[in-house]
This record gives sequence, C-alpha cells and structure tokens, in this order.
Amino acid sequence: MTPKEKDKIYHIYAKNKCIFPNIKEEEFRVTWNTLKGMVGLMQTDYTLEDLSYEEVERSPYTTEENSY
Repeated sequence: MTPKEKDKIYHIYAKNKCIFPNIKEEEFRVTWNTLKGMVGLMQTDYTLEDLSYEEVERSPYTTEENSY
C-alpha cells in the first residue's frame, strides 16, 4: 500500500472566531470567495480585513484511535 498525499482542510475565521471549520480544499475556494463577496457588498459588522483562514495538512494515516 502506498502512502497517499496529505489532505488539506481549511478553517475560516471572522474577527478571530472560527465560522467555517474543517472545509475540504474543493469547497474552500467557493466558500472563501462567496464570503469575501458578501462582506464587501453587504453592510455587516465585518470588513475584508476581519476575514482570515488557516490551511492545515493532515495525514491520511493516523496511529491514534478515534474517540467516540
């Protein structure tokens, strides 16, 4: 069995509060662009400078057991 490439997930933040956790890479781009457009067009308490994201790579293989 060959090791698979690491998966990337994203967390999107508004004013340092995580509003979209664990987004898969395919969904991230759409969600990020939509959110930026909404903040830019709508009157909200947020500005574009309040938005940020974190990219996290995770291994497809883990030695830890899931907790249930």
